[in-house]
Amino acid sequence: MRRTLSFSLWVAPAALFLASAVACSPVNTGTGGQGTGGTTTGTAGSGGSSGSTSNGGSGGIGIGGGPTGTGTGGGITCTPGGPNDDVDGDGYTPAMGDCEDCDPNRNPNAIETPTDPGKEPYDEDCDNEIDEDDSVLCDNDLAVDDEDPFSAARAMELCKTSPDGVEWGLVNAEWILADGSPPPQGQLQAFHLGHGILSAFGYNVTTQKGVRMAALSSGTARQPTDPGYKDVQGFPKGYTCGHPVGFPKESPSCPGTITGTPNDSTGIRLTIQPPSNAKGFSFDFKFYTFEWPGYVCSTFNDFFVALLTPFPMGQTDGNIAFDKMGNPVSVNNAFIEVCGCDGNPPNPCSAGGKTFDCPLGDLELLGTGFGFDSCAFCQDHGATGWLRTTAPIEDAKNDIVLDLAVYDSGDGVLDTTTLLDNFKWIAKPGVTIGTDIVPE
Repeated sequence: MRRTLSFSLWVAPAALFLASAVACSPVNTGTGGQGTGGTTTGTAGSGGSSGSTSNGGSGGIGIGGGPTGTGTGGGITCTPGGPNDDVDGDGYTPAMGDCEDCDPNRNPNAIETPTDPGKEPYDEDCDNEIDEDDSVLCDNDLAVDDEDPFSAARAMELCKTSPDGVEWGLVNAEWILADGSPPPQGQLQAFHLGHGILSAFGYNVTTQKGVRMAALSSGTARQPTDPGYKDVQGFPKGYTCGHPVGFPKESPSCPGTITGTPNDSTGIRLTIQPPSNAKGFSFDFKFYTFEWPGYVCSTFNDFFVALLTPFPMGQTDGNIAFDKMGNPVSVNNAFIEVCGCDGNPPNPCSAGGKTFDCPLGDLELLGTGFGFDSCAFCQDHGATGWLRTTAPIEDAKNDIVLDLAVYDSGDGVLDTTTLLDNFKWIAKPGVTIGTDIVPE
């Protein structure tokens, strides 16, 4: 049996990605306009052009070059080769469509990036267009109960697929449990209720981009008005799994708390080949928990995890979603700001010996099953606002694997739901790991 509710919360290390340099033949250098590369500025040779800046930041190898006076930028000299040479080592030759073989950030497998004010524009993806919007929306006709994991990815704006695993895009999508194992064969119907594709969540929460967003839940990833919805007060599905890699990871803000066995997990594994000029990525999420306020700093510490492989540099596991105190995304994290209680506002709320100001109020709980209007306990539960997790890519030539999962800790009732949307590539260097509030 689930515990008795008591009214007494609280989802890093930086890893700088530097573009790789290539070995090029030295030639006479000329003088001309400024070219930028890496963090060093050089002068471009006569008849040449400065290296691509990739989103107005710094170029990959920062090389100025041209067919007649090849120049230097970023301290590197480059001579373009013949039509079948790959001088910059990006896997593309001029004959294959590489429009600048002295810059690995410019080739047909790159993504176009907008130019910052005052910077020189470049055609990163070599399609003879500059600063076009490469983003595609592909979530218009997705059903709430679509069981194809590629559809869930599309709801997050992962639209482009990689048919060969070399061209950038989504290589594979598959349903998993939090520990990476496959869904339980004996409970597939219950498992599939734990993921959904939503156009809204409640009365006041809409998508971040496009018209659909993905949802993962330890209960049912549905609105109360959707077919298949079960009350988030408790929908035990009857299966467990192991902890994700690097977990159990206890919250520093709750010393002495011991996380329980994962129950009712639902997750998705996304295998993605990044664009050749990608330095990182981001996605938005919003976490709801029925555990607030009654089970802050308890064994019943339900989680959302985002695990990246390869592990980011300097980390012993792949967890990339945590607050500034190092708390994983759970009822104990510092981002729980959508909440309410008697006397709030103006008075703060108290839960688990902690104080919550609930600055975002409780309107985003209404119509979700997590608000007082559901009358499961006729009180508000808790959620975060929209959050954005970013992470670096250390080698864009290789696939990345992103596991996103939720689970109940310790038992299978009082559920948690996470909304996922707005996956984006980042082409500027200097991407660090972390989660923060999405700016208005």
